[in-house]
Amino acid sequence: MLNYKLPGLPERPEKPRDFGITMIMDKGLSLNEAENIISASSDFIDVVKFGFGTSLITNNLQNKIDLYKEAGLKPYFGGTLFEVFVVRNMFDEYRKFIDKFKLELVEVSDGSYAMPHEEKLKYIETLAKDVTVLSEVGSKMKDVVIPTNKWVNMMKNELEAGSWKVIGEARESGNIGLYNADGSANTELIDGIINELKPDDIIWEAPNKPQQVWFIKMFGANVNLGNIAPNEIIPLETLRLGVRGDTFFQFINH
Repeated sequence: MLNYKLPGLPERPEKPRDFGITMIMDKGLSLNEAENIISASSDFIDVVKFGFGTSLITNNLQNKIDLYKEAGLKPYFGGTLFEVFVVRNMFDEYRKFIDKFKLELVEVSDGSYAMPHEEKLKYIETLAKDVTVLSEVGSKMKDVVIPTNKWVNMMKNELEAGSWKVIGEARESGNIGLYNADGSANTELIDGIINELKPDDIIWEAPNKPQQVWFIKMFGANVNLGNIAPNEIIPLETLRLGVRGDTFFQFINH
């Protein structure tokens, strides 16, 4: 992974990782682009999300899924696709769809389609019997404000229902949910979550560099981060290791 071993760099766990996870978004990469991403940075990628409903119209979808799997990455369809099926009362058809592509990882969310939380928990419990479940907490709607205690309780309940990790919503824009409108961290919410849950159980969506820096400084090199753009994988890893100006002194003992 390293071309030269420097002393004092933070230790990164070997893959498959249970923490220090990097989740990237594939919003329509071609097969050649996916191959290039794998060639350049597969060591630093853990899971690949086919963003929102892109998997419905992605060319050569099975080939791309196979490509990611062969490289040791875990592909899955974004939670919005789950909601697209559920809002149409097609949960069984959704399960057939993920079975068709032999996915071992799925996402359950309610960011666009608000559903009773007990219903969401049942979907998690059902899917967790057969596949690994990621569940996302938070709304994609700016006018929906979820109190911190409700965020915490939902995350706890979803982990108990069988989620491997819970994802903190931020959208790909990084200005909602975990963040304020200007993209800065919603520290009151994040502090409230961390007071009740282990950081390793959470994937924080952090699409923008200042957000990635903030979480690395707050929780260390092996914080779980998601919604990373494919061209930001290696830049993020340099932030994790402290070989970029923003985190240069973070892991050096003076």
